[in-house]
Amino acid sequence: MKHKTISRGGAPVGHLGELGPIEASAIIYWRLWAEGTDGQRRVQSDFRSVLGETVGFEAVHALAQIFDMCARHCRRPLMRHGLACKCIGADESCFANFIGYASECKREDAALIASLMVDPNLCIPMAALAQTFGLALRRMTLAPLPADLKFTLNDINTTSKTIH
Repeated sequence: MKHKTISRGGAPVGHLGELGPIEASAIIYWRLWAEGTDGQRRVQSDFRSVLGETVGFEAVHALAQIFDMCARHCRRPLMRHGLACKCIGADESCFANFIGYASECKREDAALIASLMVDPNLCIPMAALAQTFGLALRRMTLAPLPADLKFTLNDINTTSKTIH
């Protein structure tokens, strides 16, 4: 008798509306980046319109490198929910906390969480990238948002607390 494999990484553990703006934004931009070329263009547009060309490019480049490191060196494939889903999965929660600690310049804590995702020798470099990305998210939450911004934090915080 075979037992069904449980995808613990995709198991719902919360809702976007329960997270702070940095952690929720980290998940949304992670999902967008994973959507492919169109999603990646949206990420680039959002960061550049709020932070400017140089800082926006650095933040997006850091996200791209984190995504690449996870794709190539993760212990197992990271699970994610759909872009429009208001739930967060276990892997997404881990990623959100990783970026959250890094955005507070708590690089050692971020590296510890990174060890749950990637090989140990990549934890410190990945935490440095997460700090670049997380600090950019922090700046975005403090900046006045342009009218044409395609993604806003208001979309996140309208989550209903009703579970499925």
